Amino acid sequence: MAVNNVNFDIYRGETFSLVGESGSGKTTIGRALLRINPISSGEIHFKGRRIDGDISKELDLEVIRSCQMIFQDPMGSLNERAKVDYIVGEGILNHHLYTDEQDRQRKIQRALREVGLLPEFASRFPHEFSGGQRQRIGVARALIMEPEFIVADEPISALDVSIRAQVLNLLNELKNRRKLTYLFISHDLSVVRFISDRIAVIRAGRIVELAESEELFHKPLHPYTKALISAVPYPDPELERSKKLVIYDPKEHEHPEEELIWAEIVPGHFVSGTKRQIAEYRLHY
Repeated sequence: MAVNNVNFDIYRGETFSLVGESGSGKTTIGRALLRINPISSGEIHFKGRRIDGDISKELDLEVIRSCQMIFQDPMGSLNERAKVDYIVGEGILNHHLYTDEQDRQRKIQRALREVGLLPEFASRFPHEFSGGQRQRIGVARALIMEPEFIVADEPISALDVSIRAQVLNLLNELKNRRKLTYLFISHDLSVVRFISDRIAVIRAGRIVELAESEELFHKPLHPYTKALISAVPYPDPELERSKKLVIYDPKEHEHPEEELIWAEIVPGHFVSGTKRQIAEYRLHY
């Protein structure tokens, strides 16, 4: 089982981040929320309505329009043989969300402008663009559907460091302008601190801690969260050399024979652990 006993809410207008190492189940959760991957048990609700499993065609179309995804690989997620015009406009073409050809072109050009690309780029192919520009095309493809909720799956991990901040700033601007809600998936805590309202830390398919962004960084409780935060690099070389890495040892902290509890230590700050561990977290908070 890739993901087990994961339970969380994402509030309208927030950026909720899911952080963990490769293989922890982050992308599986994101794809399940958008009905790309079926789930074997549990429920997924969007705006109060259950959307997992067999649902009506009308609700399925609403989910497709309202929920979109920005993929990790800006090259692999774009059709190399298609022009940007078709890539960005494919969603409205498939769902007939335009009145005529002029309206379709207008919507494509508006989406391209919103992500900082020129309208004339519509006649080009993906290989003619840089990695950052290709990711902007991916963002435009999601935006043209006028979604309410976007799953951003490691949207900057494949980009050069110099342009990561540009894409993050773009996502923040679009969130405020369009009143979007994000599930932001990443393995990099320094990135999610910049963009998140709340952060959930996931390990081996289970969420181990959940809190508001600054609360998580100032008061990490779970040993795995502490290990991740200790690995965040400092921009100051002196601090970087002198910092102490925290190593997470599953043999020391995980006890399969004991039941895990999901507990709220202080309002809004949740952590997973055994009854004894939860008592320690409360004591040392």
